[in-house]
Amino acid sequence: MAGNLTLRVEQSFTAISPQSWSRLAGASKTSSTPETPYNPFLSHAFLSSLEESGSAAPKAGWHGHHLLLENEAGELIGAVPGYLKSHSQGEYVFDHGWADAFERAGGRYYPKLQCAVPFTPATGPRLLVSSGYDRDIMQATLANGLQEVTRQLGISSAHVTFVPESELMAFQDADYLHRTDKQFHFINDGYADHDAFLETLASRKRKALKKERRAALEGGILIDWLTGKDLTEEIWDQFFEFYMDTGGRKWGRPYLTRKFYSLIGERMPEDILLVMAKREGKYIAGAINFIGGDALYGRHWGCIEDHPFLHFEVCYHQAIDFALSKGLARVEAGAQGEHKLARGYLPVTTHSMHYIAHPGLRNAIADYLEREREDVDAMTEYLSEHSPFRKGERQQEQD
Repeated sequence: MAGNLTLRVEQSFTAISPQSWSRLAGASKTSSTPETPYNPFLSHAFLSSLEESGSAAPKAGWHGHHLLLENEAGELIGAVPGYLKSHSQGEYVFDHGWADAFERAGGRYYPKLQCAVPFTPATGPRLLVSSGYDRDIMQATLANGLQEVTRQLGISSAHVTFVPESELMAFQDADYLHRTDKQFHFINDGYADHDAFLETLASRKRKALKKERRAALEGGILIDWLTGKDLTEEIWDQFFEFYMDTGGRKWGRPYLTRKFYSLIGERMPEDILLVMAKREGKYIAGAINFIGGDALYGRHWGCIEDHPFLHFEVCYHQAIDFALSKGLARVEAGAQGEHKLARGYLPVTTHSMHYIAHPGLRNAIADYLEREREDVDAMTEYLSEHSPFRKGERQQEQD
């Protein structure tokens, strides 16, 4: 291709060396910048663990199809993590209706190309570029490269989910369709501690949260923060029991394998926070979080005992406590959940970009997305107006 650059597809993430991957901005602590702070989900440790553990592997319907951009010396200077998928599970941006409509009309929706971090509804770089290169040019090259791969494969579509705002223009210029949704994030407005945050809430809301936190820890429940060397195999056994119990009841098929937790515990222990609840000397519930350069990312939780408000304490209040103690800018609490609003998490717009190869399907989806974006904007505005903060506090919607 032009400029002596080469685009190619690598099907196995483990074939990409950690050293070359670490040069991509945001994919490692050493390559992070203020514009692209470290995102643990884009690290080689996280992505390779998903593959090696069998969590995101061909037998689970995730066939690696990672787009790599190399210079004339064969050095990796850009990339997009991607997967050919035979289903739409584990993505958190729902396109089942698109697939059903296309197949009823005689089309073939699957396989599709999914560019994302599997099972992870967290915004982060998708068009990864090494420092020292023109970011706009490289991002445009990667966005157009995904289209070319889609055409060469003869598949229906390419979907890039949880895209940061800084990459939207590259996809829009390449004629991708824009989809929005909302999440709830806690924004650290320079609070000294949790009490300082609570003081910004309306009096009734503040009292309700204090009462909720007290109630969650009734019966002698204690909370531990575990990270680094605390993450032993025994701890992972206990947490995996929580994950399987709650995941099996709520979703029917948990995605992550036990081996995955061992691998991330070995490869990235300092990037992990387990918030564990203990009663009578035994852990009964826990939530896993990942520590980024400027954010704490809450992922999933589980329990083997039901206690009122314990889920809110472990997943939301403790995450705020940790983020404030480390000076992190925000807590991203995962997908959906209007109940987070009452606990100080504000609505934030998320973005995904979609290349639809079939003109008829593209036109139908474009019309649908225009109306959906209007609905998302209206709901986000409504929720922002009903936040628990006192009127006049400096809390703004994060678009």
